[in-house]
Amino acid sequence: MQTPQGRHFGGYMTVLLLLSTLLTGCGINNIPTYDEQVKAAWAQVQNQYQRRADLIPNLVETVKGYAKQEQATLTAVIEARAKATSIQIDANSLNDPEKLKQFQQAQGQLTGALSRLMVVSERYPDLKSNQNFLALQSQLEGTENRISVARKDFIAAVERYNTEIRTFPGRLWHTLMYSDLPIRPNFDATTPGADSAPQVKF
Repeated sequence: MQTPQGRHFGGYMTVLLLLSTLLTGCGINNIPTYDEQVKAAWAQVQNQYQRRADLIPNLVETVKGYAKQEQATLTAVIEARAKATSIQIDANSLNDPEKLKQFQQAQGQLTGALSRLMVVSERYPDLKSNQNFLALQSQLEGTENRISVARKDFIAAVERYNTEIRTFPGRLWHTLMYSDLPIRPNFDATTPGADSAPQVKF
């Protein structure tokens, strides 16, 4: 036979389970879930840009071996890489639109410098047929495609997160429980190339 305390405990547990089920179904967890998805998508953007940065020293050395007279172009690539890798945005500073813009501009400058380097390579048939150069060129092209996919995924994740905060019932949950999580900035589509894949012509 159950004691009154046991019946009360059982009643509390039933109410608690019912509330948990209702709250889970009404989107109370959407905002932190989408926030984590934004951070994960951003990590992929950074991973792919870092992969590109890691390819550049070998690419520059290979080109230098065949086109030493193109020093200005090589220097521009090295400097653009240094600038791009010096701007890091972690999950805590993802909310800073100015820093995101600086990151985007630096990566855009590096894309432009790489494009000019590839144009220069057209003047050197021996370089264009070098196996190391061809392998690096292929890896770079693949990386640019991965950057494009990662950027699209990040843009979609930010849009989903921001929409949740601005619409009902997410707006209500944001006010009551997640007011410390701000609207997040996204890639600025007014920057040339921001809304499309970075282009490196081969």
